[in-house]
Order: sequence, then structure tokens, then C-alpha cells
Amino acid sequence: MKRRRADLPEGAENPLNAAVTERDRSTLDMVAEAVRHNQTVLAYQPIMQAMAPHGVAFYEGYIRVLDPTGRVIPAREFMHVVEDKEIGREMDCLALQHGLKALEHYPQIRLSVNMSARSIGYQRWGQVLDRFLKRDSTLGERLVLEITEASAMAAPELVTDFMGRMQQHGIAFALDNFGAGTTAIGNFRQFFFDAVKIDGQFVRGISRSHDNQAVVRALIGIAKQFDMLTVAESVENQEDAEFLVENGVDCLQGYLFGAPSVTPPWIEDMKKQQEAG
Repeated sequence: MKRRRADLPEGAENPLNAAVTERDRSTLDMVAEAVRHNQTVLAYQPIMQAMAPHGVAFYEGYIRVLDPTGRVIPAREFMHVVEDKEIGREMDCLALQHGLKALEHYPQIRLSVNMSARSIGYQRWGQVLDRFLKRDSTLGERLVLEITEASAMAAPELVTDFMGRMQQHGIAFALDNFGAGTTAIGNFRQFFFDAVKIDGQFVRGISRSHDNQAVVRALIGIAKQFDMLTVAESVENQEDAEFLVENGVDCLQGYLFGAPSVTPPWIEDMKKQQEAG
């Protein structure tokens, strides 16, 4: 009788699961090698003011690794493999270190960096932050730390305690993926978020989706109720941008305004200003 796919011999591993495991192991090895040899960078994307003068409000720095050929690997290709492991905390350390170095070298910019609630208790991450703040106490006033809904709600007491301690340094906090998680509205009272970033799934194509329009209007209303800045992620066309601005979004981020670039975009802006002057 022909064996069905589900009828594997006892102790045999499903070929698909084996392939996924091997792929994840390979990804983990690649990231570990990149960390070991300091082959990591930030890619920067501008976040624009929705209202005049429509300048850059701040930039977001996304962690990237370089593979053995020097190819830049975006976080979406490895973060799901490393985020719950110690190497994920190392990635948070490197992202923070790269971001603080950029703030040191370019005092005219403001920058956001992603972090996990797990990193709050990770000794090296805290040491990186403390070291830079001791060197220049003004860095905190230009730093935004982004935490996803899922991460914040996994350890709310840890996150709120950390936020309270960081207020003295002027560090701002943004709730990432707003609307995609399960944050109870009442929990906003215990957090100290300065901004929310509306998840891109509700933003892409919003000018043509009545359902997404209703969701985003509600999210904007919640943010305004708690006096938080609103940032719309994944803005990819002018029609979507116009709807968001008309409905009160404070800042816009997406490929319409620029893709993440490992070459800091403000350097090109500085050159243009010098040439114009």
C-alpha cells in the first residue's frame, strides 16, 4: 500500500520541518558570525512632519547584518530567528550603539532605535546606554526608543519602570505596531509613551479601504486622547498620505519619502544645503 505523506516512519522528521530548522540554523550562524566580526550597520529612514514646513521630524535606524559576501541583510530575514535568544539581545546592543554614535557625530539629528523589553534587563545593553549618556547627557533628548506592543505587554511592569527612570534623561518612547497587538486602552495610563506608530497593515492602501480608514481614525483618536504623537508607517503613495494628513496624523514614514539607506540621508541633505548656501 502506498504510504501517505503523514505516515512517516517512527522517529522520522518531517522533511518540511527539517528544512525550516536547517534554514533557521543557517540564519542564526550567519547573524552570529556578523556580530562576531562587527559586520552590522544601521539603515536610516526619514520620518516626515505631516504639516508645514514638512521637514524631517526624526530618522529611524534599522539594524542590518552583512553576510560573508558583504550583502546587506534586512532584519525581517533574521529577527524572527534571533529575537528570543541571547544573540537577539546582542543585536539590540549593536543597534543602540550604532544609533548613539550617530547622535554623537551628528548633533542636528534625532533618531529612533528599536529595542525589546527583554533588553531592559540585559546588562550589556544598559551599559551601552549608560556609557553614552555619561559622555554626553544631551544625547537622550534626541533619542527615541521604539518598543512593539507585543514586547511591551509581555513585561509591562518592567517597561514602565524603565520608562520612568529614563525620563530624567529626556529619552522619548514610541509604541511600535500600534493597532496590531492586544494592548488594552486602559494600559496607556501606566505607560509613558510619547508617540505611537500605526501599524502598516492599516496604512497601505488606506485611501481605498473604508475598513482601514475606520480603524486608523479610531487609533488616531485614542492617541490624541492620551496626548501622544501619531506616526503612520508604510506610506507608499500620495493618496494615502493625503488621507492620513487630513485625518490628523502628525508624521508619515514610508517608501513615498525614502527607503531605509545605510548611507545616512542627512549627509546628502547637508551637502544640498551647503551648495544652496
